[in-house]
Amino acid sequence: MSLATPIKGRLAYLDWMRGLACLLMFQTHCYDSWLSPSARRSTFFMWSQMGGTLPAPLFLFLAGISFALVTDKLLRRDLAPAAIARTTIRRGAEILGLGLLFRLQQYVFNWRWAPLTDLLRVDILNTIGVSMMLMGAACWICAAVPLPSAKEGQRRRGLYIVFPLAVATAISLLTPPLWTTHRLRWLPWPLESYINGVHTFGAPKGWFFPIFPWMGFAFAGLALGFFLLDDWAKRHEAAVFGLAGLLGAGCIVLGRWCDQRPGQFYAVYSFWTTSPEFFLIRVGMLLLILMVVYGWCRWGAAGWKYSPLLQLGQTSLLVYWVHIEFVYGRMIILPSHGNSITRASLGLLFIAVFMMVVAAIRIGMKNRKLQISNL
Repeated sequence: MSLATPIKGRLAYLDWMRGLACLLMFQTHCYDSWLSPSARRSTFFMWSQMGGTLPAPLFLFLAGISFALVTDKLLRRDLAPAAIARTTIRRGAEILGLGLLFRLQQYVFNWRWAPLTDLLRVDILNTIGVSMMLMGAACWICAAVPLPSAKEGQRRRGLYIVFPLAVATAISLLTPPLWTTHRLRWLPWPLESYINGVHTFGAPKGWFFPIFPWMGFAFAGLALGFFLLDDWAKRHEAAVFGLAGLLGAGCIVLGRWCDQRPGQFYAVYSFWTTSPEFFLIRVGMLLLILMVVYGWCRWGAAGWKYSPLLQLGQTSLLVYWVHIEFVYGRMIILPSHGNSITRASLGLLFIAVFMMVVAAIRIGMKNRKLQISNL
């Protein structure tokens, strides 16, 4: 069986891609936390942080694709749209609850020097949870919209693709003003933080994960996920992923071209934080990565019996939660902002291997539990 085909209800290329996101996340966090001020001024650190622009979009993009797969399964069971919405929105609320629990744990573990406002930081888990809840609402809208009876199924499928794509586009276009000239200042800062990441700083900051623009990646993944479930796409799977890669390259070229045009539509323009151009470029990179990972899982790794990246991808929430304590928290393994590139790289190697061991143990426990339940 190809690793690109379903294995116990999972698609291997999605898990592999999620595992890749974990590795990129590890290197981003480790170098950010451990490198000395002089090392942080190096070209090496600059490229490290460039790689750091991908983990969050990858996690959200894959959450959108997975959400489409789950919703499609529920639709095929002929469940009512309201019942599907309740199921999916409840799952999003659970992820949001885990995000809030994670902030509480971080606050307790860093008692005395962590400010109380850290409890309300908008982290990636919060954004994934909110995104899933809103994707559930969007899918309910797509299911509830009345359509002509002629070719209703085909048109409904198209609506599941076009509507999320329109939402993703709107999010990317609205991000610059919501961060600058049209901020929702009348909202309390904990709520405004979900819009633009203002937190308590009085101005939006790029190191938070507000729904503008981050949720756009989830809706882009949702649109792609429903497209991949189309009967035509299933019959031409390899070609579809190849076309996705070509589309990704086109998005990158278009984003760069738009950024280099003289003049700007927005009163305040910041390429690296809010621009629709950078959003488009990152979507293009996600599509290219998806094409490469699919090809690798189908032809390159199909015969492998063990893949640490697959295991990381299957336990991404756990390894995210655990590694933070060893990189930033009380159990930090290297002095904060006091290490050379070589020493930080050795620490990164330790973290990566340690998280792979944690993932293997967790999956082994789940498999043993499944075997016992099947006895």
